[in-house]
Amino acid sequence: MNGFYAIAIDGPSGAGKSSLARRLAGMFQFIYVDTGAIYRTVGLAAYRAGIDRRDEAAVAALLPKISITMGYNEAGEQRMYLNGEDVSAEIRLPEISICASDVAALPAVRAYLLEMQRKMAQENHVIMDGRDIGTVVLPEAELKIFLTASAQARARRRLLELESKGVTSSFEEVLQDIEYRDVQDSSRAAAPLKAAEDAVLVDTSELDFEQSLALLAELVVTRLAPEGEREK
Repeated sequence: MNGFYAIAIDGPSGAGKSSLARRLAGMFQFIYVDTGAIYRTVGLAAYRAGIDRRDEAAVAALLPKISITMGYNEAGEQRMYLNGEDVSAEIRLPEISICASDVAALPAVRAYLLEMQRKMAQENHVIMDGRDIGTVVLPEAELKIFLTASAQARARRRLLELESKGVTSSFEEVLQDIEYRDVQDSSRAAAPLKAAEDAVLVDTSELDFEQSLALLAELVVTRLAPEGEREK
């Protein structure tokens, strides 16, 4: 135990992990770490370099040549920087989502980024979301949540999110992207998407954002308040 609390939120693409984790972190004054954004940034780097994102040797050779850093704006939102350039919006494009899923399946990429993620939890109270946080990155997290929803519900939410950012797409395209990532993330050899044995399963298919947030906040209070005496 390093004196800091860690909450791991795993689940498939579009389950609302990022939005919920960000709000939850603000409520409890934790640092929010969106690990999916880190993999998206690697995917963007591979895309820009014109290399086969499934070619492990080629992607591994690219990693030492790029700089990936995180920052936070005044609203507490995580920003991703690739070689000093803010790419927070570009990494959310559907084509980069697919690239992210492909590079995330490569053991060399996951090993390269593992310590970067763990270091955040060693120095802060964190809420970290991704695909293998509770199973691989932070297996000792005090609270592990596996957040899911139907593919159709996730596609509708993701489409609204993209539209709010001025990104044009279609429901069919977003659904196809989500279904592709589900297969990739669940079947990859390196740290496949699955719930940790001690994770709390939360299905938000029939819940709106505020209902989902209230449910997660209750889990945090129930699990951490007895020891940490933290309040909402």
